[in-house]
Amino acid sequence: MLTNPRSDRVKAVRALSRRSVRARTGDFLAEGPQAVREAVAFRPDLVRDVYVTPEAAQRHADIVEDARSADLWVNEVTPEVLAAMCDTESPQGIAAVCRAVDRPLTDVLGDLPSDALVCVLTNVRDPGNAGTVIRGADAAGADAVIVSDASVDIYNSKVVRSTVGSLWHLPISVGATVPEILAALRSRGVRLLAADGAGTTLLHDADLSGAHAWVMGNEAWGLPVEVRQECDDVVRVPIHGHAESLNLAMAATICLYASAEVRRTSR
Repeated sequence: MLTNPRSDRVKAVRALSRRSVRARTGDFLAEGPQAVREAVAFRPDLVRDVYVTPEAAQRHADIVEDARSADLWVNEVTPEVLAAMCDTESPQGIAAVCRAVDRPLTDVLGDLPSDALVCVLTNVRDPGNAGTVIRGADAAGADAVIVSDASVDIYNSKVVRSTVGSLWHLPISVGATVPEILAALRSRGVRLLAADGAGTTLLHDADLSGAHAWVMGNEAWGLPVEVRQECDDVVRVPIHGHAESLNLAMAATICLYASAEVRRTSR
């Protein structure tokens, strides 16, 4: 059992809270039972180590058993050690060091089906929003999420927690510029739908057939004019009540589910 919160291993895990360290090592920390469960179940090949307190090992015996069945290193630690590793105020007793899940843009786009549904995050800066959009894309059955270089790091601990495990469920690409992303999608016959409050097309009137990508903008200022002009249509979710606008993650999920329903009825 690891008992020293100041050991080199604990410091190395804690250092993954810094983006520079994550970029250098290619590793990140997944905290909490849901994140670890999904990582072990869906991508055990990307899990380096699992750290768990004795109490959590009993409470989440299924996760520990699955991790050991996958020949993963399961290390028992004291609550003090886990607290020193994690950046949450109240760690939930289990965490895992994982390798990055993202794939090159060309690889992700090369695997798309003919009726692909893609979500593009152009300048999303809020970790909670980014993680929730990834979760919503997963729930709607999207084929990929593409995150631009101007968006938040998807391995930020708040992003990872907000995905609630969806980070390991669908292809994700990061790091390309917005022009590169849009050009690559268009070259593969994927129509580009800008989701923006400035849109003249209402969601229920939009053409959601065939392969298309929802292009989502920044939480505060939406999509720049030049990005909207590069898209095939600019679509807005109608507001029927008195709310000024919808949260980015909420709007993205509504758009993705609208597309998923059209795809479901056309297959």
